[in-house]
Amino acid sequence: MAQRQMIEIDEGKCNGCGECIPNCPEGALQIIDGKARLISDLFCDGLGACIGHCPQGAIATLTREAQGYDEKRVMENIVKQGQNVIKAHLEHLKNHGQEGYLKQALDFLKKCPSATDKALGCPSVESASGGCPGSKMMDFRAKDNDVPQRRTNHQSASALKQWPVQIMLVPAHAPFFENAEVLIAADCVPFAYADFHEDLLKGKVLLVGCPKLDELNVYGAKFSEILEQHAIKSITYAHMEVPCCFGMINVIKSAIAASGKKVPFEEVTISIKGERLR
Repeated sequence: MAQRQMIEIDEGKCNGCGECIPNCPEGALQIIDGKARLISDLFCDGLGACIGHCPQGAIATLTREAQGYDEKRVMENIVKQGQNVIKAHLEHLKNHGQEGYLKQALDFLKKCPSATDKALGCPSVESASGGCPGSKMMDFRAKDNDVPQRRTNHQSASALKQWPVQIMLVPAHAPFFENAEVLIAADCVPFAYADFHEDLLKGKVLLVGCPKLDELNVYGAKFSEILEQHAIKSITYAHMEVPCCFGMINVIKSAIAASGKKVPFEEVTISIKGERLR
């Protein structure tokens, strides 16, 4: 391996706030075990876009042996995050004079016009199926009454009124976001909390994701896009009591702050025994 410039994280200074995550569009950073971690040399360009966003001064650059930066791999990751992140990445490369990487990125986009769908493993948007079935946008909110009705077999009806729900699949431009109350739920919550539909979901647009296993910078970019394109009435984040679920809080708050909009934010915590703690 050759020597090149990379970022270095001082674990003693890092408090796991997550401020650096949305500012690394390449996806090289994640919060793991309460600390920001560099997950792959291949994704880190060493230019340090994240450094100025660390309030603890825990990130610096150094020269060390590392795998070569792979722009193709980075672009495969970035296209999942939407047009705003793609634009930010291209501007980042241009501002740092990385003409070679910039050309590789642009070539990737030219060769893959439906890059977002392909990166997610879905058919081309030009296909007869109209795109990936799993991410086909549907709004089935009742026009006259948004309150779930009881079924005749005594089972509660679902309060879910839109599709898809996974953060990675929901399009930021979806019309159901306009003037909506949004519920962002860590994906263990609906399994643990028996009253999830009645107490938390009713009347809200749902976004679901895992703050431990998924890439929080991707989520941050999606939240920013949604807030930029829509008037959001409120955002509620429901998560489990376990530490790994708390990483999404700062990502959501940062997206709201960056939007410049006054969006009420509420946090709901569910115990592993299925009790609502707050």
